[in-house]
Amino acid sequence: MMAMNVEDLRSYCLSLGSDVEEKMPFQAFKAANGVLAFYVCGHMFCYFDVDSFGVVNVKCQPERISELKDRHEAVGNPYNMSPRHWIGIVPQLAGESLMEQLVANSYTIVKQQYTHHKKRPLK
Repeated sequence: MMAMNVEDLRSYCLSLGSDVEEKMPFQAFKAANGVLAFYVCGHMFCYFDVDSFGVVNVKCQPERISELKDRHEAVGNPYNMSPRHWIGIVPQLAGESLMEQLVANSYTIVKQQYTHHKKRPLK
C-alpha cells in the first residue's frame, strides 16, 4: 500500500478536470496559512495542510460516512468541517487507491451539486 505525498495529491486533484482551481484561502490565519484547498464550480472539495499533511478533508455522501469509518482505519472526522458532509483521511494510512477514490467522489459531489443549478433555464 503506497501512501500519497503532498505533491502526488496536489497533482491528482488538479488532474480531475480543467475546472479545478487551487488556492490557499486561509493565509490570514496563522494556524491555517499552510492549508491548500481545491475548488470546482467555486466550491471546495478537498483541503489539507501542506506542512503537516496529517488529515485530508473531502466531502462525502452522509449515508456512506459511517461505513467508510468502520471499514477504513484511515477515515475519520474532518478537521474544522461538518462531520455530516465531510470526512478526514489520514494519508499515511490510506493508500493511493482509497485516497484517489474518496477525492474523486468529493469532486463529483461538489461538481454535480453546483453545475445542476447553472443548467436550469431562466424564466
